Amino acid sequence: MSSKKLLLLLLLFISSTYSVFAQRDTIGLKTIVTKAAQYINAYPIEKVYLHLDKPYYTAGDTIWFKAYVTIDKHQPTVLSNIVYVDIANNQDSIVNLLKLPVINGVANGSIILQPNQYKQGNYHLRAYTKWMQNFDADYFYNKNIAIGNAIQDGVNASISFNPASAGKSNAVITYKQTGGAAVANKKISWTIYNPNGDEIAKGKSNTDANGMVNISLADATSSQLQKGMLTTILDLGERKQKLDRFPLKAAAEQRDVQFFPEGGELTLGIRSRVAFKAIGADGMGIDIKGTVVDNTGAVVADLKSQHLGMGVFAIQPEDGKTYKANITFANGTSGTYDLPRIRPAGIALGVYNNDPDNLNIKLSANESYFKVNQGKSYYIIAQNGGAVYFAAQTTLDNLTYSAGIPKSKFPTGILQLTLLSERGVPLAERIVFIQHNDMLNIALTPDKKVYTTRQKVKLSVSAKNKTLPVAGNFSVAVIDETKVPSDENDETTILSHLLLTSDIKGYIEKPNYYFLSKNTTAVDDLDILMLTQGYRRISYRNIILDRLPQTPLMPEQEGLQITGMLRNNTGMPISKGNLRLQIPSKNFYAETVTDMVGNFKFSKLSFPDSAEIVLNARGNVNSKNLVVSVNGEPYQPATPNINALDKVSNIDSAFKDLLANSKRQYDNTHTLKEVVIKSTSLAKKPSHSDYSALTGLPMMADQQIKGEIFKDCPNLYTCIIGTLLGVTSEDNNLYFSKNISNPNRLPIQIFLNGKPIDYSFLNSIAGRDVETIEVFKTDGLSSINKNYQSDGIISIITKKVEGQKITLAQLQDMLPKGNILNFNAIGYAKTREFYSPKYDALKQGGSFGGDLRSTIYWNPKVKTDKTGLTSVEFFNADGRGTYRATIEGFDTEGNLGRYVVRYTVK
Repeated sequence: MSSKKLLLLLLLFISSTYSVFAQRDTIGLKTIVTKAAQYINAYPIEKVYLHLDKPYYTAGDTIWFKAYVTIDKHQPTVLSNIVYVDIANNQDSIVNLLKLPVINGVANGSIILQPNQYKQGNYHLRAYTKWMQNFDADYFYNKNIAIGNAIQDGVNASISFNPASAGKSNAVITYKQTGGAAVANKKISWTIYNPNGDEIAKGKSNTDANGMVNISLADATSSQLQKGMLTTILDLGERKQKLDRFPLKAAAEQRDVQFFPEGGELTLGIRSRVAFKAIGADGMGIDIKGTVVDNTGAVVADLKSQHLGMGVFAIQPEDGKTYKANITFANGTSGTYDLPRIRPAGIALGVYNNDPDNLNIKLSANESYFKVNQGKSYYIIAQNGGAVYFAAQTTLDNLTYSAGIPKSKFPTGILQLTLLSERGVPLAERIVFIQHNDMLNIALTPDKKVYTTRQKVKLSVSAKNKTLPVAGNFSVAVIDETKVPSDENDETTILSHLLLTSDIKGYIEKPNYYFLSKNTTAVDDLDILMLTQGYRRISYRNIILDRLPQTPLMPEQEGLQITGMLRNNTGMPISKGNLRLQIPSKNFYAETVTDMVGNFKFSKLSFPDSAEIVLNARGNVNSKNLVVSVNGEPYQPATPNINALDKVSNIDSAFKDLLANSKRQYDNTHTLKEVVIKSTSLAKKPSHSDYSALTGLPMMADQQIKGEIFKDCPNLYTCIIGTLLGVTSEDNNLYFSKNISNPNRLPIQIFLNGKPIDYSFLNSIAGRDVETIEVFKTDGLSSINKNYQSDGIISIITKKVEGQKITLAQLQDMLPKGNILNFNAIGYAKTREFYSPKYDALKQGGSFGGDLRSTIYWNPKVKTDKTGLTSVEFFNADGRGTYRATIEGFDTEGNLGRYVVRYTVK
């Protein structure tokens, strides 16, 4: 094998003016690097990370968090001044949305988990900026949050899947009352829907003595299960029936083994590494071992997983042969899997990351490819976060080339290496993780090793960059680990998110393992992870072809804004019109003038959430004929939980101690009052049949959704898609999913209380106002589809408002005045302070054992000065055992840090 150093043309850093330094110039490479630099300058990458006070919660808790918003090497962002944090339930319906001001790259907030609002289950927590909304939502901060509820009486359901005969699975649903008692001997009806909302199977059954019911999935194919939904209705007798929905993807995903050749493809005659990943029915990695054999049965490689079902082996494909892997799983079962296809001619990229100082690159071409492409130029480009740190050119003069690149050229994090032809066509790609161990040296030092309950604790904070003190911005959380135990390997941290998961699409199992372990095994495991994952933030093909992303949303750099248009009553825009804004709650006034086409904008505003805003256009000629309108905000719809595999299936048993503690806390602070029911009456349920415009529709709707599902929805526009089965949106219309690929498709016609409306009108409907929603796939005898050129009907009925008599003057005051607009705007969420009690060592107030806090202390505003030092003080609760203190944060240069310390309370 011959070797030759790569001829460097462009190396080291690309400056803001895109200047480059090289030994020899090539226009092609210059063009690629310059365009890449221009791209990242025009489309900088923002990231958001949330430091939470603890990994999971119970109803009645508060989620305390601090947002770290970064840009360019994880420095505090200078792009966005607002961050959004929302939480969605397991039906992908937004439950809460917070808007927070970002100052010096950080913001802090909280979400109160009201027991009547947060039912027990798994929730999807997201954080993003408006600029990030222009790009793939997979790169948001996404986290699965499990929430238990031991306070609100009700029934909790969990699902598991058991293998049955003929390869089919059974769904086992377990129903338990709050507190853990089984819901025994109750009737249940169930239906399986495909992705289009069509019925696949249905049936009835009863729960057994343990609250369990077994449902056969034999009538559903694997592809139907992949995106199918199981709905169940539990009949509780005198109480309302309980509706649950369960995705069936886990039932379809049986054990599988996937193979990932280094660089992308196997090439005939070239020895290459092949990574593999084995996953079980639950989607998690499982241990395997086996052999790779050719079509003659000869063993060409042995394989064995080394971490979470992942491993690697090497193979050199030979002409005329095919290859399979014979796999044995940990339970003794076996399977055979084909290796990926082998290309007859090509060039391969190999990257070796085991040298602590250098990244070693190897290019290998087979004979047939070399004959056709000998003497041609090839480029290697290495980038991190969109910034190009290394670029080189070589000519194909030999079958193999190798070179070492100093790792000092690259920052810590994921490095993408791409091999391109002289025409700029990507031929192979590999990502590696560069680890310099250059995180901030942070320390939390307790003033004692052992404390007593309710004793004062002082934690000294020290922050250094290597040996030099640094001024940093940090957050500190202290929890009672006896009440909130967790697997640290499974945690999301500032390091695992900003350096790893925020740059990779797809689910990463136990991401913090790669940052906790300091041994060589963890380094090797991380490199195999890189071989099995994809990185697609930057596409050189799109950059070269000038296929730039659409960015309709600009970064929010001027605080809160209110924009709109001033028109006259004929619809004509008013230029240079005067407008006055008032925020009564803040005694704030501002004035502006419309532009030449009637647009207005108020910037740099600051007001609390749901604040009343008054816009006044009276200071104009003929003001009585003017109409003020406000632009709506572009909401980010709920997205599927990419970390759904982190869901806790049986919260009652997993969080048993925390749930019991939560119930005690609630009982200590709430006194139940007796409620006497004097009479009951049966009220007629609202239906489409109440409206003459909907006469002729089928009496039974294909879907009927109770309004209580939407009670926490900010507006129906954002929530309806995640709730209705087989319905999707496109071009501001709703369609049935099965018709979306039909060029002649017709939209679904929406009716609100019997009146036709557009889909966009749902922006003005709050979820709490919805009584029921009915979906009809056909229009029966009504002719609605013919009259409205539609395909299907959705009937939305809102709750009735009790009427009362008013005077004529009151009626006139209620009538809208076009030149005055009153509305409630979404402002900044109210910032709450964490309550940390203070105890007198000589006078212990209150009953001992009454301080049941699981979060002992939370402080999102811990800052070190130029000495790198500070301290925090708080008091322990009444829980005995191990307390865990965690500090996370960064400095102004983007250096990240995290530290965990434990102490004992007796």
